[in-house]
Amino acid sequence: MNQSEITRPTVMEVNVQNFKHNIQEIKKKLNSTTTIMPIMKANAYGTYFNTKLEIVNEFEIIGVATVDEGINLRKIGFNKEIFVLNQPARSEINKIVENNLVIGLSSKEFLQEIEKQKQPIRVHLEIETGMGRTGITLEEIYPFLKEIKQSKIEGIYTHLSSPDKDCSYTEKQLSIFQEAVEMITKQVKDIKYIHVLASNGIINFPKAQFNLVRPGMLIYGYESAEGIKEKIDLKPVAKLKSQITFIKTVEKGTSISYGRSFVTTKESKIATIPIGYADGIRRSMSNHSYVVVGDKKAPIVGKICMDSFMVDVTNIKDAQVGTEVWIWDNDKITLEEVAHQCDTITYEILSGISYRVPRILIS
Repeated sequence: MNQSEITRPTVMEVNVQNFKHNIQEIKKKLNSTTTIMPIMKANAYGTYFNTKLEIVNEFEIIGVATVDEGINLRKIGFNKEIFVLNQPARSEINKIVENNLVIGLSSKEFLQEIEKQKQPIRVHLEIETGMGRTGITLEEIYPFLKEIKQSKIEGIYTHLSSPDKDCSYTEKQLSIFQEAVEMITKQVKDIKYIHVLASNGIINFPKAQFNLVRPGMLIYGYESAEGIKEKIDLKPVAKLKSQITFIKTVEKGTSISYGRSFVTTKESKIATIPIGYADGIRRSMSNHSYVVVGDKKAPIVGKICMDSFMVDVTNIKDAQVGTEVWIWDNDKITLEEVAHQCDTITYEILSGISYRVPRILIS
């Protein structure tokens, strides 16, 4: 969205150059023959880069989580490969065919459904190596392959459970996956993609990159696990900001917001910020987090509301209606700090900023 089209004082700025920088830094970790499949599920982790053809067209294959996410890429004109990471529902098979999507496959029941189609559907076989979620076990591989008559196997993949903190378990998963790859490639020739590494794996297990990797949070410039930024030069792509829309001075003993969870201990200047939990601001930030008002930190006071929250700007003399407020600016407040304040991870905060917040691309 263009700046001139924005009327709401709350926006997320997303930086295209930082995104490109992160891609180049990831490439430095890879072999020259390894393909990057950026993961752009959940509206590209909340950045909405997936809605810009000029951005997605830089890649030969895009990874998404749902069939509808793949269809949205087709609607903006992306004609290259789209891989749906998760095995879809039976009801989505017609959409898969109509939009020429490649899908993850992990159950015999779903295989039987797609085998009924008049034309072959392209699939990547998902191997269960220890994630405990979905996938084909080693014991199921040969019987599974016998069921395939027309579906085209173009890839083999798995997902690592703990590549950020459990090396021995990850090595065990990789060993299982390698065995699966050897079993499948003896039966199926010309497998196009073999992939296992997402963000943490790219950094910590580069020898297991095979010929495709699936970076997610790395491409958006935030830590996928603690300490990652010490191993790769990342530039955060997103900043979330709003403005003060109302200020009032209140007496000592004044309760702020729902439930009277905060009561002023002195005469105070309270500012209202027009962004709330319906926009993705966590209620867990109530009464113990802060934002940047102008260039100073101001504590959030009272419960976060659906459409707004309040901050104490008593000690910020320049604060007035229209003053910028940063929920995170990647400097005085980082996304990692916000996630820590909310006792969660960067993924959840970034992808949780709702559609109500306009995104502005910064070139």
